[in-house]
Amino acid sequence: MKRIFDLTVSVFALIILSPLFLAVSLAILITDGSPVLFRQKRVGKDNKIFVVYKFRTMRNGIGDIATSELSDTDEKITKTGRLLRLTSIDELPQLFNILNGTMSLVGPRPLIPAEKEIRELREKYGVYSVKPGITGYAQINGRDNIDDETKALLDKEYVEKQSFWFDLQIIFKTFIKVIKRSDISDK
Repeated sequence: MKRIFDLTVSVFALIILSPLFLAVSLAILITDGSPVLFRQKRVGKDNKIFVVYKFRTMRNGIGDIATSELSDTDEKITKTGRLLRLTSIDELPQLFNILNGTMSLVGPRPLIPAEKEIRELREKYGVYSVKPGITGYAQINGRDNIDDETKALLDKEYVEKQSFWFDLQIIFKTFIKVIKRSDISDK
């Protein structure tokens, strides 16, 4: 049922949001050129590496590095990129990850392979038994404002409590967080 729900919502969202995809793509092209999409290796279900898609928010030539490891992010993130991150619009291309089966709407956020500490915690807690999500339980409970241990424990709790209704609650609370712009770091 989860896969059918994911596919239905992602196809519907891609159709409805296609004008936004076009506008964002044009804004990125005009302000910083191509490519429009950013591809990055992430850790998914069963601790396997996959490629995640996002709208590109950093200037060309920055490379594949975690934002938290950047110095002087103000110079590296484009003006368009800052807005995309603040509104979480940069995450929307992950709807294609849902279509190809590497992600779900709800699940633990996929990590960059280099994030070893939280990756080991997730492995210890059995978090990699589910697909990563565009949003997750940790995102509605602190997101950028909680430490790795707390994130991993919230991810574990999600795995233990997951259900259709729990996913719907997380999706609803995600919309509220995005609208209020709470727990979002602009780094």
